Amino acid sequence: MAVYRRLTFLFQSITVGLAIAFLLLLWKPEIFELGAPVVQVLEAPAGERNHSGGLSFADAVSVAAPAVVNVNTRKLVQERANPLFDDPVFRHYFGDSLGPAPRRRLESSLGSGVIVSPQGYILTNNHVIEGAEEIQVSLRDGRTAAATVVGSDPEADLAVLKVSLPELPTVVLGRSEELREGDVVLAIGNPFGVGQTVTQGIVSATGRTQLGISTFENFIQTDAAINPGNSGGALINGAGELVGINTAIFTRTGGSQGIGFAIPVTVARGVMEQIIETGRVSRGWLGIEIQDLSRELAESFGLAGQHGVVVAGVLKSGPADRSGVQPGDVIRSIGGKPVPDVTAALNAIAQNRPGAQLDVEVIREGKAMVLKAVTGERPVQQSP
Repeated sequence: MAVYRRLTFLFQSITVGLAIAFLLLLWKPEIFELGAPVVQVLEAPAGERNHSGGLSFADAVSVAAPAVVNVNTRKLVQERANPLFDDPVFRHYFGDSLGPAPRRRLESSLGSGVIVSPQGYILTNNHVIEGAEEIQVSLRDGRTAAATVVGSDPEADLAVLKVSLPELPTVVLGRSEELREGDVVLAIGNPFGVGQTVTQGIVSATGRTQLGISTFENFIQTDAAINPGNSGGALINGAGELVGINTAIFTRTGGSQGIGFAIPVTVARGVMEQIIETGRVSRGWLGIEIQDLSRELAESFGLAGQHGVVVAGVLKSGPADRSGVQPGDVIRSIGGKPVPDVTAALNAIAQNRPGAQLDVEVIREGKAMVLKAVTGERPVQQSP
């Protein structure tokens, strides 16, 4: 028995010794040292923080955002009286004197704008400032100023404001005609009055027309979020250059649904320059009534597969009449630009100032010919 106990004790001692030796091999003293980090991480140097692997547009925003302003307007609106007072039976028995006098109140609204010159000229939408009694502009640097309306163009939904402040930040005008589908763009504005906000997206399409937003349509479509209050703000490219003026959204809820529209800066610049020079916009006009060349009409004219517009009427002694355009002519191009539909024809004519000479390519009784037309001045809200 004594020998057995000694062997058992010896075996237990050896086992404990091996366990201690194994623990000593695994033990790392630095883990248990006070103040030593349990997890080791890598930190970027201070000057390299906040980068996004080359995908950041912070530089573009820093260039353009100071020139984007908040536009606050106030206008007097007349509140509608109770419909009961307009009822003919009520007015027959009680007369007009019982109805309350119409009440007027000040209504405030918010929008955005873009400073485009050191002289204080600001581009925005006409619908942002239409009917405004007072216009206040707020800059990103905290300054505010009263703005005056230099002029507006309801048919393109553009307006030019002016403020008098020193050392104004300005945006660089880009080339919207070079935009391609898939290009990255950023929308800067004041949505819902929360303050200046930047959203990012791509160019979804260019040359959008027939949307019913304005008379002259040639919109950039983007999925950058545009919400109420963004109207008149900047659409910029990745270099911080202005490529469009945010104008409208397609929505079923009142908020952004990924379909927004901006006026190309090339269009806005032409309108702005005319407004600054003359206080208004003059557009070319030919005095014709036109309609789209449908498939049925094309077949009846023997022009299956052709595109153009059909002249339905010509104003007597108007520019088109003097050039020899006749009802029934099919116009294929104006000023060298194809006109596949009425909107394209309207834009091709109107983008010229009065007095411009245009080549009008027509097909008459199956024969192609080119007529020389000199544009007149487009009356407001008239046919092309």
